[in-house]
Amino acid sequence: MIHTTAIVDPSAKIADDVEIGAYSIVGADVEIASGTVVGPHVVINGPTIIGRDNKFFQFSSIGEEPQDLKFDGEPTRLEIGDRNKFREFCTVNRGTPTGGDITKIGSDNLFMAYCHVAHDCIVGSHTVIANNTALAGHVIVEDGVKLGGFTLVHQFTRLGTSCFTSMGSVVNKDVAPYTLVSGNYAKAIGINKVGLERSGMSKDTIRALHKSFRTLLYARKPREEALAEVAPLVEQFPEAKTFVDFVTNSERGVTRSR
Repeated sequence: MIHTTAIVDPSAKIADDVEIGAYSIVGADVEIASGTVVGPHVVINGPTIIGRDNKFFQFSSIGEEPQDLKFDGEPTRLEIGDRNKFREFCTVNRGTPTGGDITKIGSDNLFMAYCHVAHDCIVGSHTVIANNTALAGHVIVEDGVKLGGFTLVHQFTRLGTSCFTSMGSVVNKDVAPYTLVSGNYAKAIGINKVGLERSGMSKDTIRALHKSFRTLLYARKPREEALAEVAPLVEQFPEAKTFVDFVTNSERGVTRSR
């Protein structure tokens, strides 16, 4: 299953059914679990742990040193879950000592061509990261996030669950769960209604999220007054609680509509 032109370090732990294509390189301290396919001309360096049934397309660079001037060769790592796809020319860097030593990616994600995941990023599961999107260092992407092509995300930014960015968005503040943002710099447009409907979310829950959005991120009300207004929604709808907790606990500040 390993092409004769591929180079695999003797210390790498590769499951018997892993496919490694022509001219690919797998370095030291790399572990690759069953069912994973490494295409041609892929470079994977360690320490890196890769789960089951992943697919790496040609010319992707996985587990390379972080692009951080403070990095001095420390043994940081990259962890990747199961069933992810990394399309052509994707780059994913390992962590740094100042970021917990780890870059971590969950399962069932799609990284389209030319995406970059920088050091110390934490990416959840079931995300879609469209072409040419770049995540700077220490970014957190929660489950179900969809990032439009050419999205740029500032370091130390958090993207809440099931949020959506339109094409060409420049994100320099946290993005609240379930919202849609757009622009340079990104502004919050509203609740990601279409995406939430497609996910099977009830109309009542979507209305509760819309009310929470209008109260906290659109209307210019004092914080305590806004929180009191959405308190009944928080008690009734777990998704509204997730939204409100994210907004109130954001350290960086949340992307707003105006």
